[in-house]
Amino acid sequence: MQTISGLFDSYADASVALRDLHAAGIANADLSVISGDQSAAEPAKPSHLAVDVADGTEGGAGAGLVLGGAGGLLAGLGLIAIPGIGPVLAGGWLLATAAGATAGTVLGGIAGGIIGAMVAGGVPEEDAHVYSEGLRRGGTLVSARVDDGQVDQVKAILDDNDAVDVAARRADFEREGWTGFDETGAPLTTVNSVAAMNQATIG
Repeated sequence: MQTISGLFDSYADASVALRDLHAAGIANADLSVISGDQSAAEPAKPSHLAVDVADGTEGGAGAGLVLGGAGGLLAGLGLIAIPGIGPVLAGGWLLATAAGATAGTVLGGIAGGIIGAMVAGGVPEEDAHVYSEGLRRGGTLVSARVDDGQVDQVKAILDDNDAVDVAARRADFEREGWTGFDETGAPLTTVNSVAAMNQATIG
């Protein structure tokens, strides 16, 4: 199994990518999403999120990931706090990796940091820093665990839905003096500001 991820400036693009991945046969249990855009979906009640993750529920329901029609695509995401990023909407296997089986961890924020959770889930550390900074600036991360034979198809789906070029985004961040995601840093005051990310890449 490999972990393939895509960072999106547009929550709408990320939603379509998730739907396309599901339509391509990627199981709900192997899909994950984290969004810094709090306005993008209606968060699930924390108690629902905590119970399901604690029970180790698969099939996407472990974090309320709903892959139905466009209207209800991500309606079950849970609102959690990530150090250095702030509140995000999250669901799927990556959240379970970060939270383990401890419900209190989900409610209180991810312990051990988002970088560690991504690396543990198979994301290269260098990319994990870019993804985390992208989330901090209002982006949305979609990750899929797939067999080797599905890698090219999944990458194509992410690219077709306008996933950002990670190397180019890293270079944009570095031009403004960024050296890596700081989990101890203060979150942006406007978490769901994709404009903040766009300003950084343009400037």
